Amino acid sequence: MPSTLPVLYSFRRCPYAIRARLALCCSGTPVELREVNLKRKPAELLAISPTATVPVLDLGQGRVLKQSLDILHWALQQNDPEGWLQHGDPAFNQWLVDTTDGAFKHWLDRYKYAERFPERSATEWRDDAVRCLIEPLEARLAAQAQVGGQQACWADAAVFPFVRQFAAVDPAWWAGSPWQRTRCWLQGWLTNQHFLACMHKAPVWSPGAPVQRFPPPATPAA
Repeated sequence: MPSTLPVLYSFRRCPYAIRARLALCCSGTPVELREVNLKRKPAELLAISPTATVPVLDLGQGRVLKQSLDILHWALQQNDPEGWLQHGDPAFNQWLVDTTDGAFKHWLDRYKYAERFPERSATEWRDDAVRCLIEPLEARLAAQAQVGGQQACWADAAVFPFVRQFAAVDPAWWAGSPWQRTRCWLQGWLTNQHFLACMHKAPVWSPGAPVQRFPPPATPAA
C-alpha cells in the first residue's frame, strides 16, 4: 500500500537538509524519507521541483515546500515540544540565520573550496567567515548556553549544520581556535539526540523501494 505520509527528499550530508531533518526529529512529525543521489536525481523529485535542490517536502495535493527553513517551521508548527519557536530574541534569531545563509555561506564555500578561488588564500576566506558569523555567535554564547538562551531555539538548529561544516574544513585549526564557547556549543550539538537521529543512514531511494519512515524509531535503552 502506498504511503500517505508527506515525502521528504533529502541528502544526508547537505547542511540545508540536516536543518530540516533536525526539526522533524525534534517535532517527531513522521514523513517518508527519500535519500537522493545528487548525480542521478529521481524524476519524481524533478516533477515537483525542477531545480531539484534538497530538501524538498511534498505535502500532497500540490503543496510542496522547497526551502529548508519552510520545512523547519512547518515541522515545528505541527509539534514543538522543546519550544524551539518560542525561545530567544526573534530579531537576533532571524539576523543570525539570514547571515548564515547569506554572507557566511558565501565565505564558507570559498574557504572550503579555496583551490577554486585562488585570488585569495584559504586563510583570508576563513577570516571573513569568522568576522561575519563566528564572532557574533561567540559574543552571543558568552552570556548563554544556546542562541535561544539557556535552551535551544530554531536558530540554533538552523545555524549549527553550517558551523559544523566550517569547523570540519580544518579540524586542527578549529580545535585550537579562540572561539571556545562556539566550539563547546558545536560539540553539544554534535552529540545532541536529534542530530544523531537525523544522521541515520538510509539507502538511496528508487521507485518501488520500501518506505523509509523518518524520524527513525528510537533505539531502546540497554
